[in-house]
Amino acid sequence: MPTYREQAVVLRTHKLGEADRIITMLSRSRGKVRAVARGVRRTSSKFGARLEPFSHVDLQLASGRSLEVVAQAESLDAFGDPLSADYPAWTAGQVMLETADRLVVEEGEPALQHYRLLVGALRALSSGTADGPRPPSMVLDSYLLRALAVAGYAPSFRDCARCGLEGPHAAFSPAAGGVVCEGCRPPGSARPSPETLELLGALLEGRWAATRELGPRTAREASGLTSAFTAWHLERSLRSMAHVER
Repeated sequence: MPTYREQAVVLRTHKLGEADRIITMLSRSRGKVRAVARGVRRTSSKFGARLEPFSHVDLQLASGRSLEVVAQAESLDAFGDPLSADYPAWTAGQVMLETADRLVVEEGEPALQHYRLLVGALRALSSGTADGPRPPSMVLDSYLLRALAVAGYAPSFRDCARCGLEGPHAAFSPAAGGVVCEGCRPPGSARPSPETLELLGALLEGRWAATRELGPRTAREASGLTSAFTAWHLERSLRSMAHVER
């Protein structure tokens, strides 16, 4: 079987037979990849611990008929080690892995932006952002907004998401795609504070310096809107989101 090298983040695993596992990964150049790791559940396995969720690995893969086969695995980042000691960060990371798995649907199709975004978000969770440490929930909100934008669901936090009327506007509707003017406002739209909309815009654009002076109430409101927007566009809630501490 022909072999090739690939870098990937392990999203999830499940058992196969008595000693094998199927590893689902988000790779750098081939998008979502599923591969068989033979014998990794044995205590004598050389790379079983490197193929757990949160692992960022460099792989040698062999092309198979339906699934790839892991021939070699070298660890690049063991994100699971620091996250396992921090429950809020661990649960936020679980949501990131599930989101990446849901957004990247096609196997074997390039998804470089999603891969880079996931690696960067896990690194920010485990070691902080370029502007210093941030609460795990804030790093998660930034990841969700940016991942949805890459997938084609970019929210608007200033101009009307329906008619394009220049903002700022006061109402927010996940179904409409973000803030809406009074003429386009659907019934039941939220009315977040201007500070919350400013925070959401900063998280979407990665402007971490602009997130320092905002209070916990603003952060909680931003998290609620991000969760609602994510659930709407993924068409159902993320299972792991129920365990996130907001």
